[in-house]
Amino acid sequence: MPIPERVGMVPRSLLRENAYRTIRDAIVDGTFAPGERLNDGELAQWLGVSRTPVREALTRLEESGLVLTKPGRYTMVSPLDARAARAAQTVTAAMHELAVREAVPQMTAAEIKAMRAANTRFAAALRADDVDAAIAADDEFHGIAVAASANPALRSVLEQFTPVLRRLERLRFSSLNGRESVALHNRIIEFCRIGDAEGAAAAARENWMSLDEVFDVDSNAEPLA
Repeated sequence: MPIPERVGMVPRSLLRENAYRTIRDAIVDGTFAPGERLNDGELAQWLGVSRTPVREALTRLEESGLVLTKPGRYTMVSPLDARAARAAQTVTAAMHELAVREAVPQMTAAEIKAMRAANTRFAAALRADDVDAAIAADDEFHGIAVAASANPALRSVLEQFTPVLRRLERLRFSSLNGRESVALHNRIIEFCRIGDAEGAAAAARENWMSLDEVFDVDSNAEPLA
């Protein structure tokens, strides 16, 4: 039979998404530092793709506030900006509050158990000063309620705004202040266990709004012109 033309080819949409996620993660984890210039040709070579998915990824990252572009001049990683992070924090906290409120009525014992396990890994990562593992466990913890809410709009909004917060959150999880999140997670879990949707939602909001201390530390950071 004839060989399908698309066999062995990676769909363009997948190339675009992979480029976006890889560059985004490199910005969030500090591989690409705030203020660093980004060259689409160099990025394309690094990713093993053409310039087109890289340029599309950079456009999405600019919309998310992670990249700054001056047409014809430069593209750079956005400086750490407490004001932009506060705006992202407000939206992210509201989305997680809504996710938990919608998730609790149908949350299963297995999901609550998974939240406990994720928080245990989170606490262990903080004790080991493993920031990457802490963020991964924190993502897993909050992702359980987001998935249980079965609300794709929530996931879409969080996908856009959470990376902006994660850049500053790395500062928190590398300090003793991050330990407070373990206790806040336990409060969320307990409210979920007893079926108190409003209590769990309020605790989820408090958890994300507790990042204020990081913004205070970084209050002198100014975006570059």
